[in-house]
Amino acid sequence: MKLTKKSHSCVRLEKDGRVLVLDPGGFSEEDATHGAEAILVTHEHPDHFDEGRLRAALEADPGVQVWTLKSVADQLAPAFPGRIHTVGHGDTFSAAGFDVQVHGELHAVIHPDIPRITNVGYLVDGGALFHPGDAFTVPDQPVETLMLPVMAPWSKVAEVIDYVREVRPRRAYDIHDALLTDLARPIYDRHIGNLGGAEHFRLDPGASADL
Repeated sequence: MKLTKKSHSCVRLEKDGRVLVLDPGGFSEEDATHGAEAILVTHEHPDHFDEGRLRAALEADPGVQVWTLKSVADQLAPAFPGRIHTVGHGDTFSAAGFDVQVHGELHAVIHPDIPRITNVGYLVDGGALFHPGDAFTVPDQPVETLMLPVMAPWSKVAEVIDYVREVRPRRAYDIHDALLTDLARPIYDRHIGNLGGAEHFRLDPGASADL
């Protein structure tokens, strides 16, 4: 499996010539979905879900399909019947040749005064990779590669470290990093790398790694 980091929380997975894209939101590149056969969206916030971009991808390629939660699916399904699939915690499906399990139900708490929305994470190929969206969801099976939300309005670095410790992946790659300045990155890298208990990596947008 080849992992390519796009900006913020968007990643591309490639295997056997097929492409799966997760969370191509408004902070990601315009071409983030190019060549994708399947797109997964964790929740409705615009840094993870860009309606216009997904509509353009669906219109450009009639083979593209989307898996997501109800709040996102409801915005797309009427225009693309049969191609938008609503999923929730516990569901399993196959997309672009990848086996996917859905884990989690709620977005992390931003503030007690802000109602929590639904958020799902995607466990790919039996634990080869887990993308939690905006939550610290812990799957009920081992994870090889954790896509780690490293910096967000709903977290602090101690919580990020504890999340790595709880999931216990072999390795963690940063996502949700568009708001993290280059000045602060070495601080996060040092703390997570020293205290998380797993290999910790950061890919620049467009860079890839073989998993």
